[in-house]
Amino acid sequence: MRRLSRKKALNFVKELDAFPKVPESYVETSASGGTISLVAFTAMALLAFFEFFVYRDTWMKYEYEVDKDFSSKLRINIDITVAMRCQFVGADVLDLAETMVASDGLQYEPVVFELSPQQRLWHRTLLLVQNRLREEHSLQDVIFKSVMKGGPTALPPREDDPTQPLNACRIHGHLYVNKVAGNFHITVGKAIPHPRGHAHLAALVSHETYNFSHRIDHLSFGEEIPGILNPLDGTEKVCTDHNQMFQYFITIVPTKLETYKVSADTHQYSVTERERVINHAAGSHGVSGIFMKYDVSSLRVLVTEQHMPLWQFLVRLCGIIGGIFSTTGMLHGLVGFCVDVVCCRFKLGVYKPKGISLLDGHVNSQTHLLSENNEH
Repeated sequence: MRRLSRKKALNFVKELDAFPKVPESYVETSASGGTISLVAFTAMALLAFFEFFVYRDTWMKYEYEVDKDFSSKLRINIDITVAMRCQFVGADVLDLAETMVASDGLQYEPVVFELSPQQRLWHRTLLLVQNRLREEHSLQDVIFKSVMKGGPTALPPREDDPTQPLNACRIHGHLYVNKVAGNFHITVGKAIPHPRGHAHLAALVSHETYNFSHRIDHLSFGEEIPGILNPLDGTEKVCTDHNQMFQYFITIVPTKLETYKVSADTHQYSVTERERVINHAAGSHGVSGIFMKYDVSSLRVLVTEQHMPLWQFLVRLCGIIGGIFSTTGMLHGLVGFCVDVVCCRFKLGVYKPKGISLLDGHVNSQTHLLSENNEH
């Protein structure tokens, strides 16, 4: 009984076979079919090869949400060189609540404003990259994916000992400020606290020594990540007048970066620049210096690096192989049909074997003899 049940089950499974085997004696091969098969296998191999590179590649996904973190501090990373002596300039931050932030985290280093040849070459390369980033925004994805292994974004040290006098001041370091709109500025004189805000001791500095030509080697917000370029990195401005104001209006966007190499909370920003000469007689009022007015966006950007899952790669691979196999089979049949039509292979009697006519004549003759016998 068990053998009978197994035999019935095996026969039932055989009836469900969707891939019946055709004996080789019933299969006819042709040169055209072999050529089409060779082309199909080559196309399958090429497309599968390219699909593998697509599977290995990753892309950045951008999502937006409301920033709910309003109590933490915002870090400002600064590296600016001003063409004035350090004792003549001062830097500080004043936020929207008229709160003066201590600038203890900033260092004042006397340097030479002119770059060395190696530094100038690095600076030109940085400007070329920045120009390409402004034209091709998709390059930002490449920078996100290559963080922590990209080239250094900080100005390299001088390779020679400067013979010129130290006529500039490099202000670098970081500050922690409230996550509200504020104003980071560098102007004449050191900052001193004031009941109504703050003031700078600029009375003892001659106007002839004013020179706010500057170079922004680095300016970022949040956690500092090697390999990330910021919009103002490499910016260099040269004064045309002693009394000149440079303004940068910055909009900061909190950003959560999640890649396969790094996970960090940083900030992106966009900037609008403006510069003008201070001339009270002409109605252009203000204070000479460098002013960076920033504001923090209420939206947060989530940037995650994504990869094609393995099951999707296998499905796409099966689609490539099956689609090419079916398409080439249909094209081969269609071309063969067209060739048969053009060559008039489907005319009546073309496929009739020669033995049929003899057999028909023999049958006809027998029929004729039978009819004659019946008559007799």
